[in-house]
Amino acid sequence: MKATIYHNPRCSKSRATLAILEEAGADVTVVEYLKAPLTADELARLYARAGMTPREGLRADAPAIADDAILAGMAANPAIIERPLVETDMGVVLARPPERVRDIMSVAQASRIAPR
Repeated sequence: MKATIYHNPRCSKSRATLAILEEAGADVTVVEYLKAPLTADELARLYARAGMTPREGLRADAPAIADDAILAGMAANPAIIERPLVETDMGVVLARPPERVRDIMSVAQASRIAPR
């Protein structure tokens, strides 16, 4: 399974999620989003695939931001993005807690072994 993790190496939840992916043998692309910030359009695409609103992807300790400015605020200040986001061909999950990444991994596993 290929996966992309939008990662903050200083975050214990992000490190734990990366470890779960690696232990499962996933082909992981690591994007340190604080060093390579996502655009508002990229964030909107990820949240849409995850079935989340941008507000649900906003860290609880982030400053108050009006709904229409959340994606622009996240693009300008990626530290306010709740992490880690993991994207695979099967979808996107906010892996908080880290074990949530298993949900998307099990979908990918099932699709590989499902009869065609």
